[in-house]
Amino acid sequence: MENQNKDGGVAVSGGGHSSTVDVLLRVLAFVLSLTAAIVLGLDKQTKVISDKSIVAKWHYLSAFVYLLVANAVASSYAALSAIISLRGKKGWWVPFIAILDLLTVAVLFSADGAAAAIGLMAYKGNSHVGWTKVCNVFRRFCGQVVAAAVLSVLGTVMFLLIVVLALLKRSK
Repeated sequence: MENQNKDGGVAVSGGGHSSTVDVLLRVLAFVLSLTAAIVLGLDKQTKVISDKSIVAKWHYLSAFVYLLVANAVASSYAALSAIISLRGKKGWWVPFIAILDLLTVAVLFSADGAAAAIGLMAYKGNSHVGWTKVCNVFRRFCGQVVAAAVLSVLGTVMFLLIVVLALLKRSK
């Protein structure tokens, strides 16, 4: 079904190409953010060192808790906003969604940075303050954190593309 948009052009299925791209990006953001949260949430490794059982869990470090919560909230928001975007109707919520998109980008980049900083510390240690490397012992744990962080950054980029495309659309 065709209907005319405000520019005088014809939009197909209520939103045309830009609406389809928006929904696709939101679905990708949902999948990536949810997967990042799941991968991190399942991360746990136990090692026996000097007859002691030592456990590494994602929730032992606040930066990883922040990353998981940020991605869980972002994935929920992505699902909800994809449904709203699919409906294709304009309303009071359009600028509200744009603001939430931007806030989501900010929170996710913040969480990504915090997790990257702690992850780097776990990988390299810090000789100046006496912090030793952890990833040489807990390789699988650190690998799973890296996987979750990469998925999170990719999800963040999807949200960033949503914001950029919305700004480009408004500037026309």
